[in-house]
Amino acid sequence: MTTFYTRKGDQGYTDLLGGRVAKYDARPEAFGTIDEATAQIGYARAISSSERTAAILVDVQRDLYLMMAELAFATDMQQDRYHIAQEQLDRIEAETDRLSEDVPLPPHFILPGDTVPGAALDVARTVVRRAERLVVKLFHEEEVSNELVPAYLNRLSSLLFILGRFEDQQAGITPTRAKQD
Repeated sequence: MTTFYTRKGDQGYTDLLGGRVAKYDARPEAFGTIDEATAQIGYARAISSSERTAAILVDVQRDLYLMMAELAFATDMQQDRYHIAQEQLDRIEAETDRLSEDVPLPPHFILPGDTVPGAALDVARTVVRRAERLVVKLFHEEEVSNELVPAYLNRLSSLLFILGRFEDQQAGITPTRAKQD
C-alpha cells in the first residue's frame, strides 16, 4: 500500500532541498503560488478549444515545474540542474508575438469572461501575477538569484492574456469593453 502522507509537515514546517523552513516562509509561499498557477493553467488547458493553446500550455506547465524545483533549493545551495533558462523565456516571448499577430486587440480595456476558456486563462494570469510579486520580493531580497525567474513570470502573464483573447476569437466572440460609451 502506498502512503500519500509523511506527517513531517504536521508541525508547520516543510523541506527545501537543503533545509527546513516554516510553511509560511516566503519561498514555499512563492513556489506554492506557482503550483496554484500550474493547476489553473491545467484547467484552462483541459477546457481550451484549440490544440494550439493546449500545446503552448503544456510547455508552460513543464517550465513552471522546473521553476518550482529551482525555488525549492535553499538559497545557499548552488545547483545547475533545475533553472529557468533564456530558451524558455525566448520561447514564450515568440509564442506571445505570434499570437499577437493573429489576434487583434481592441484599443480599450476588456472585461474577462466572454468565454469559459478565456476566463480560465484570465484567472491563471492573475495567479501568475501574484506569483510574480512573491518571486520579485525574493529576488530583491537576494533569495532568488536567477533574474530569468521573475522575467519569465512577467512574460507569462502577457502570454496568458493573449491566449485568452485567442480562445475568445476562436469562439467568434468580440471582447466586452470595460467601459460603456
